[in-house]
Amino acid sequence: MTVTVQPDSRPDLTRTGVGVIKVSTWDVGTPERQRAVVDAIAEAWRSRAWPDAGLLSYSVHIGEDGRTLLHYSQWTGEDAYQEFVRTFRDERNAEIDAAVPGVERLGLQSYELYRSGALGADDRRVPGCVVIVDVEFEGPDPARQRAWVDGVFEALATEPHPHPGGISGHFHISVDGTRVLNYAEWESAEAHREALAGPGDGVGSRTEQWARVQNFPGVTGAGVNRYTPALSLSAGV
Repeated sequence: MTVTVQPDSRPDLTRTGVGVIKVSTWDVGTPERQRAVVDAIAEAWRSRAWPDAGLLSYSVHIGEDGRTLLHYSQWTGEDAYQEFVRTFRDERNAEIDAAVPGVERLGLQSYELYRSGALGADDRRVPGCVVIVDVEFEGPDPARQRAWVDGVFEALATEPHPHPGGISGHFHISVDGTRVLNYAEWESAEAHREALAGPGDGVGSRTEQWARVQNFPGVTGAGVNRYTPALSLSAGV
């Protein structure tokens, strides 16, 4: 199979057949190296046939911090990912490292998509910014992961002043039961900054529902980082 570059550098976040999602971060050092690594990734993948190992999509995002890249890939299952690691990954990484030496790979988390929501079903806006909200809990508890996400959806449903720059949110729960990751699409980074500058704590207003989310038992930490979609690949015909 050939490699297809997806329009607007966007994966299909709600596609069927996804058994596991892998999310990782690379530290490459500078804005110039961010773009150079994305170009090297594109060359390493487009110069080869798409790996027939259950990989559905592979996307890369450029961090607003000027040094990181976020990787988001969809797989039919964990076995498919492990087969890719065994047979296909090393040659691609070797080519990328030869083009831009010194890439630091900071770790990998495995997720399942739990819930997705959008402001409107017919919204066709193209996101200029992806906001990754990463929430960590004190020890594994799948029921607690889902309860926290459900609380966010209740808060969103009762939000009196939703910011118009928000497009969608895709809430992932980690396979090990300890984290939630929200892949949130926004019109722009500026729209997200405006939402954060509102009267509430974060993007929500000062409501009872948001207070429950923000003071949810067992949450030990949370991070918020902005990215620009840079590259999304999938199998062609």
